Amino acid sequence: MKILLTGANGYIGMRLLPLLLEMGHQLICAVRDETRLSIDRGIRAQIEVIEIDFLKDPKENILPKDIDAAYFLIHSMSTSTHDFDELEATTAHNFNKIVTNTNIKQVIYLSGIVNDEVLSKHLRSRKNVEDILYEGDFNLTVLRAGIIVGSGSSSFEIIRDLCEKLPFMITPKWVLTKTQPIAIRDVISFLTGVLGNEKTYNDSFDIAGPNIFTYKEMLHIYAEARGFKNWILTVPIMTPKLSSYWLYFVTSTSYKLALNLVDSMKIEVIAKDKRLQEILNIKPHTYIEAIDMAFKKIEQNLVVSSWKDSMVSGRFNENLEKHIQVPKFGVLNDAKQLKINNPDEVLERIWSIGGETGWYYGNWLWKIRGFIDKLSGGVGLRRGRTHPNRIYAGDSLDFWRVLLADKKNKRLLLFAEMKLPGEAWLEFMIDENNILHQTATFRPRGLKGRLYWYSIVPFHYFIFGGMIKNIANQNHIE
Repeated sequence: MKILLTGANGYIGMRLLPLLLEMGHQLICAVRDETRLSIDRGIRAQIEVIEIDFLKDPKENILPKDIDAAYFLIHSMSTSTHDFDELEATTAHNFNKIVTNTNIKQVIYLSGIVNDEVLSKHLRSRKNVEDILYEGDFNLTVLRAGIIVGSGSSSFEIIRDLCEKLPFMITPKWVLTKTQPIAIRDVISFLTGVLGNEKTYNDSFDIAGPNIFTYKEMLHIYAEARGFKNWILTVPIMTPKLSSYWLYFVTSTSYKLALNLVDSMKIEVIAKDKRLQEILNIKPHTYIEAIDMAFKKIEQNLVVSSWKDSMVSGRFNENLEKHIQVPKFGVLNDAKQLKINNPDEVLERIWSIGGETGWYYGNWLWKIRGFIDKLSGGVGLRRGRTHPNRIYAGDSLDFWRVLLADKKNKRLLLFAEMKLPGEAWLEFMIDENNILHQTATFRPRGLKGRLYWYSIVPFHYFIFGGMIKNIANQNHIE
């Protein structure tokens, strides 16, 4: 089958993409920014990529006519706290217009369980998108999922952050809300199982795991599965806004996502039926099994995708190509270079920078800078990195965004997503003479930006000087 995969660079899309290829399907991946599709060259050569912004009026005949099916995996919950529902409705209307001139037979939409009369804004929006898609000229299959548990999923990473960092928690009363988590592996099984299955046409199905827990119970079970205890005190005085700030500062989530999640966590999310399990003969994994599978992936460095790599985990949603040309005029920079004898080893150290590896010098200063950034509403250092030594353009890297990761030409270019009075780039390159170049570039915004740069020049002298020496030799890392 020829399949249109929207949201191909998202958490679910990145899991579906290689599996659909293994099943022998032809894939057309629709993304807003082609440079954000973080896949290796082998997979990239097997797919067709089309840049489509579903928030804009669609171009005519942008898609080939012979598309058989499509996955609608677009959402905007992390981009806004106010109008994300309007944005999601717009994407659905534009999707219907774009596929009108194709031979598409089925569209598969991953939504959320909506079985409560009083819905959160997030779940109301998902239901509205579902209604809009039902107006399209195709057979619609809707999968309504509970919270998804898997390596790299926002739900799992929030639970992980809370439990690993806080043995004692004072929590808002929404932790007593019941929910029905589902393993990411089961979500993917359902998504592939309904493809081309006429029994699922023009119908909506709840998908969930076998366990119904409160969020508090999920936190306790996670801690027990990891071999430690945690204590949770529930208080009724936390407002949604205060709860959101609590999640934002303790976990790696963005404030916008935290606010929308808190709004949804007040609503019970429990599956109404098991019809799809019976149609596809799928037995979902338990919550404990989902945790175990997630950590096996983490321990083996096999995390395929993470919500942290989405553009909305940072501070801008622009096309990366806008920043890929480092400016040369009106900027301040710190440029250093060293002759190296072991370029392959040095390149591996560059490709392992950030996350648990750290920044090769003065890691405690980087942590302080990350904490200050978090206090000012930035991303801080909590995003880390998805893989210890594999990087693609568009990936998050602590409070940086990867603009270019060209291992063949030995060049890595990062763009700062921290809160700054200007724009900052950090570049590493090894030239043909085996000289390592390390360049920090800052384009200040007014006088405030220049004062900021000059105030941290003394720190740069030690941090950047120590960094390039340790990347080149790594005899001593502080």
